[in-house]
Formats: sequence, structure tokens, C-alpha cells
Amino acid sequence: MLDYVKLNNKYLVRRMTERDAELILSLCRGNSLFYEYAQAEPTLEQVLGDLRISPPGVDMQDKYYLGFFDGETLVAVMDIIDGYPNPEIAFIGFFMVDAALQGLGNGSFIIMETAEYLRSIGKTAIRLGIDSDNPQSNAFWRKNGFLTIAEVDNEGHTILLAEKKL
Repeated sequence: MLDYVKLNNKYLVRRMTERDAELILSLCRGNSLFYEYAQAEPTLEQVLGDLRISPPGVDMQDKYYLGFFDGETLVAVMDIIDGYPNPEIAFIGFFMVDAALQGLGNGSFIIMETAEYLRSIGKTAIRLGIDSDNPQSNAFWRKNGFLTIAEVDNEGHTILLAEKKL
């Protein structure tokens, strides 16, 4: 079980719920480039689904859809699964920083502190999927130490399975 408030020392971290769906949607709508590459539009239904979905065999108590706040301002959201695909690994299913705060080091700071916390509790790696066509996402994750370990075909679209050793 993650003590998610320890994921970051700069921002207040709290678990997001369905009551936060509109706030999450607003942050997502500000990131049009991400959705352009994903060939999708952020919707309330999609946000609500993301709050509820977890990989097969994963208990919802191990899923943490988190908001990172600076005061009342939502800076970023992260969907992280503790112990997936095995107990030594954490999986980031979704991470997005407010578009107005991108390019300033906020996202890298959140990922760095998250990695430090996960290492401190015995995790050996963080994994995630990267849209192979999105140069912004590719550059961000590579800059933060994630290396491709596999390519996965997702309905004719390539997702890069990436990992950062801790």
C-alpha cells in the first residue's frame, strides 16, 4: 500500500474521486497535443472510466488516481498501480501536467520525487506505456530515465512499454 502523500514534498497529493472528474477533465482539455496524438478527445465519461479501471487481477485498493495540488490549483494527475505487473514494480497508467505548467520542470520534479519514494519502499522499477507517435511524451519520459523494454501493438498503434530502474 502506498503512502501517497509522501510521493511529493512540494505539492499536496490527494486521491481523486468521481467528485473531481470535472477538475481532471479541465486539466486534460488543456493538453490538446496529447489528445491529438492519441486521436481522441477528453470526455467526462473517459475520466470517470479512468478513475474506475484497473488492470486484470489488480485490486482497486492498489490503484491510486492522484492529484498534485499547489494550493487549490491542480498541477498534475497521476494514475499509479502499486505492485503491477509484480510486487516490485509500480505502473503509471496516466500522467499529465497542466499545459500552462509544462516545460518548467514540474512534471520531471513529480516523477523524480515519486521514483525516490517508490525506491524507499522497496520498489525496483516503474513502468508505463508511451504513445510511439507522440514526440513530446517520448522526449519527456526519456529525459526522466525511462527506457523502452518492449513494443506492444494496440489495435494497429504501437505503444512503447518503458521502464525506469530504481
